[in-house]
Amino acid sequence: MRYRRFGKTNLWLSVFSLGTMRYLDSEAKAIETVQQAVAQGINHIETARGYGKSEEYLGVALSSGVDLPRSQLYITSKIPPTAEADTMRRYIDESLKRLKVDYLDCLAIHGLNTWEHLDLVENSCFSGVQQAIKDGQIRHFGFSTHGSLELILKAIDSGLFEFVNLHYYYFFQRNAAAVELATQKDLGVFIISPADKGGRLFSPPTKLQDLCAPFSPLALNYRFLLSDRRITTLSLGAANPTELTQPLSVADRDHPLTSEELKVLADLETHQSAILGTDKCSQCYACLPCPENINIPEVLRLRNLAVAYDMTDYGQYRYRMFENAGHWFPGVKANRCTSCGECLPRCPENLDIPALLDDTHQRLNGPSRRRLWE
Repeated sequence: MRYRRFGKTNLWLSVFSLGTMRYLDSEAKAIETVQQAVAQGINHIETARGYGKSEEYLGVALSSGVDLPRSQLYITSKIPPTAEADTMRRYIDESLKRLKVDYLDCLAIHGLNTWEHLDLVENSCFSGVQQAIKDGQIRHFGFSTHGSLELILKAIDSGLFEFVNLHYYYFFQRNAAAVELATQKDLGVFIISPADKGGRLFSPPTKLQDLCAPFSPLALNYRFLLSDRRITTLSLGAANPTELTQPLSVADRDHPLTSEELKVLADLETHQSAILGTDKCSQCYACLPCPENINIPEVLRLRNLAVAYDMTDYGQYRYRMFENAGHWFPGVKANRCTSCGECLPRCPENLDIPALLDDTHQRLNGPSRRRLWE
């Protein structure tokens, strides 16, 4: 296991952090998984008020013989933005009680996803956080986000936060500018769900496996992230001890990408361009805003991956969350397109966006999906 400085918090975190969103139905599995993770070098565990019984189960696990002093075990919990400082203080007290700890090493705003959320932090609940810090209940403050790049940059630049939890992977590099700005501002960078949201890479399609050979797609994505020294730690959402094995097999491989790895990544790009041809969306986001509130770049990113790499299962998983996950995954499905044409002159590649949106909907639509803890 390798350890890195978590920005201005000055905490040294393991390059993999144990995320506990999937501790929804088994206290025994939670205890076993936490103990095994700590035994293998993980010193940072992340939970949230909104993750079902996760805080409660983690509290039991932490009091069940974890072989690491509290001063060397770092606990993060997340609380949504609140309209009142007193509500934030109450939520903090409740989280501490469930976790059976006297303080949180890190508290993150959970889901700073809209401009209204940032306003709530700046003008409402931040004073409650400040008081909790003064009282010794919280040591460091940050935010977790599924929001737009513009919002993330604004939040990083606000000076309120010491770390950021965000989406950034080989197959989604939109937030590269946020990683860079966080580094410049000395914020710790925590990458959310690189195995699942990063492409469901724990069960990759055969085509993607073949294109990534001799590496697995998951290991290659981990290496892409671990080789980036701006990134502190990656979330590992193991629901049982066996799910620790594959990620932790690369936990000491944080050296620069090798020539062979770089060649595979370059070949992936070449393959995508060849397969998609003139239908490839380059993710410039110039097509937005859409009057129907379609997240055109994200829809077409999912199409890129499905067509080029057979990542249809992942595309369906994400696409079906449109209209069902609120601000966690904003936008409507592509069949809402009215072919108004407003996006067409803004596209530098002259894509037939309405036709591509229709094609994506036909490929990826199906039963609705919701957030896991819902």
